[in-house]
Amino acid sequence: MSSVKRREFLRALAAAGMYAAGARAQVNTKPRFAADPFSLGVASGYPLPSGMVLWTRLAPAPDAADGGMGRDIVPVRWEIATDDAMREVVASGSAEAAPEWGHSVHVEPQGLAPGRPYWYRFSAGEAQSTIARTCTAPALDAAPARLRFAFASCQQYEQGYYGAYKHIVADAPDFIAFLGDYIYESSWGRNHVRKHTGGEPYTLEDYRTRHALYKTDPDLQAAHHACPWIVTWDDHEVDNDYADDQPEDGMPRERFLARRAAAYRAYYEHMPLPARMRPDGAQMKIYTRIAWGRLARVHLLDDRQYRAHEVCSKRPAGGGSTVVDAAECAALADPARSLLGAAQEAWLDAGLAGATSGWNLIAQQTLMAQLDRQPGAGKRVWTDGWDGYPAARRRLLDSIAGRRPANPVVIGGDVHAHWVADLKPDFDDPHSPVVASEFCGTSITSQGPSQKFVEAALAENPHLKYGRGDRRGYVRVEIKPKQLNADLRAMESVQTRDAPCSTLARFVVEDGRPGPQRA
Repeated sequence: MSSVKRREFLRALAAAGMYAAGARAQVNTKPRFAADPFSLGVASGYPLPSGMVLWTRLAPAPDAADGGMGRDIVPVRWEIATDDAMREVVASGSAEAAPEWGHSVHVEPQGLAPGRPYWYRFSAGEAQSTIARTCTAPALDAAPARLRFAFASCQQYEQGYYGAYKHIVADAPDFIAFLGDYIYESSWGRNHVRKHTGGEPYTLEDYRTRHALYKTDPDLQAAHHACPWIVTWDDHEVDNDYADDQPEDGMPRERFLARRAAAYRAYYEHMPLPARMRPDGAQMKIYTRIAWGRLARVHLLDDRQYRAHEVCSKRPAGGGSTVVDAAECAALADPARSLLGAAQEAWLDAGLAGATSGWNLIAQQTLMAQLDRQPGAGKRVWTDGWDGYPAARRRLLDSIAGRRPANPVVIGGDVHAHWVADLKPDFDDPHSPVVASEFCGTSITSQGPSQKFVEAALAENPHLKYGRGDRRGYVRVEIKPKQLNADLRAMESVQTRDAPCSTLARFVVEDGRPGPQRA
């Protein structure tokens, strides 16, 4: 970055509230709170055989930019026990909740026993958080009989209640994988049941307030209290359809990177992320792997931060568009374009080459299978997903075919519909082999495509085995050594908090046989 552009970037950071000057923070060992400082709940994440991440953020006034905490540094005590009454405490300590990180706390206890549940709580001053449940992962050389998890995405606050989480909690998953759009920066859609406070976020204070609003939802809090989470982001945690350093609205690059820095910092402050993922300005490495003994490994990806800009956009400033493939957009086929970036592509390829687990889950944001939107001859595709990066998708699927990791299964979200697919290196060749299975989950609340559109897509894309766009929900997965079971779950409504949930369809992936089969 040139010196001129660097000065512009630093000015933009200051405008985004990243480096505001203020009085030196003082440690307050006897804080007094006007309301519950644990209003945003507690959470855990990223289970390891010997520990996990524990999180909270002090916010007695969650709708205030500073959470009602002012400039004090506050010591926060934490405890982990082997029982839900917290009688058998096996680890404890203290961490500082500081204003520069929104008074958030990220604790990474070590030395715990593998493959078992634990309970934890925080306290600050005279206040104490709820007691929540978490767990450690099995030992790396263990052979667990089962892994049960749920994956979810896209929870636009205004468009519905988070009742799906009640059903996820009742399923008793080992962990929850959230695959993007935890918050929304924009207001859109119809039939809102509640409203965002404030306008679209641009500054650190804006993003903190938006995250805090979402975190106050009781069903979302309960899901965080029930088990550890692993998370990745998509676009709405920053700005719709952004690609690396390019926003959709034409904001100058330096200003957008400052906005991204503010969004990434607020994201870290509100998620149970390990310290190694703490952002450095507009950079934040969140892709990682999570092992569940020898049974399964999750390769958790980031397809936003490093992607090439969308091409052939029909909007002047950028963003996704629907185009007629090569006829309208020859640039789509450019092999230099990547959705993951070269470094992450190489990291994933190496991970697949060295995979020793019985099942390999590639957890990412969106639908990987080709979705041709044009009946008959020709192809019409949406450029903001994998269809906008066909050479990069082909590289990944060729890598899977060549590396042959055991039982590759891709999971995703983003498109607000349930999809089940065979993954093939060449979707246009009926003889191209099936190399992996895909389950793309519908949204928690965000409104989706019409079922008429989905039915037309199923008829046009024979590798798509199931589709449903008119229902909100999640996907429940159970993995055993010889079989993966996926239940596509759907809410009757998201207009009320207590709506029932049912299973629309069940699919099975057999050990050693790529491609999902209807159960």
